[in-house]
Amino acid sequence: MSVEHSSTTTEPSRRDFLYIATGAAGAVGAAALAWPFIDQMNPDAATLALAQVDVDISQVAEGQSITAKWRGKPIFIRHRTAQEIADGKDVEMGALKDPIARNANLPADAPATDTNRAAAGQEQWLVMVGVCTHLGCVPLGQSGEYDGWYCPCHGSTYDTAGRIRQGPAPENMAVPLFAFATPTTIRIG
Repeated sequence: MSVEHSSTTTEPSRRDFLYIATGAAGAVGAAALAWPFIDQMNPDAATLALAQVDVDISQVAEGQSITAKWRGKPIFIRHRTAQEIADGKDVEMGALKDPIARNANLPADAPATDTNRAAAGQEQWLVMVGVCTHLGCVPLGQSGEYDGWYCPCHGSTYDTAGRIRQGPAPENMAVPLFAFATPTTIRIG
C-alpha cells in the first residue's frame, strides 16, 4: 500500500502575523529606547556655536597682530609688513625643519613656502593656531631669532610665516580653515 503525500500550500496563519507584528514592535521600541543615548553623543549648542568665528581685522595696522579665540584655542592673526613677507620668501626650503605647510586650506602635502602659509591672494595676512607644536604652549609674538614667534617654555623658534626653525617643536604652527567673508572680516572654521 502506498501512501500519497499531498502538496499543501502553507498560508500565513494568525500566529505568523502575530510573530511578525511583535518583532516589528520590539524593533521600533528598541530604537526608541536607544535614541536618547545616541543623541546625547552629539556636540552641544555651545560647541556648535564656536564652529565658526568671524574676526574683524579692519583696525589691525601693518606690523600688528591680534589674538582671537576659536574652539578654545588662540588664533594669531598678523598683518605682515613687506619686509616680513620678503624674509619669509627668502628662506630656502632645505633650511626648514618641517617642509609641510600644515595649512588646512591646501592639500596635506603642500610645501611650507611663505605663500602656502599666508592667506591666498592676500599674503600680508597670516592666520595660525597660536599653539606651539611641541607641548601646546602659547608662543610670544615678534620674538626670537627670526622675529616671528618664540616659545619660552622649551625654546622653539618660529619665523615670520610660523614655520619652526629651531627648538624641539616638530611641526610648523597649524593654519586653520579660514576665508575672507568680507575684505575686513576673516571667518575661521
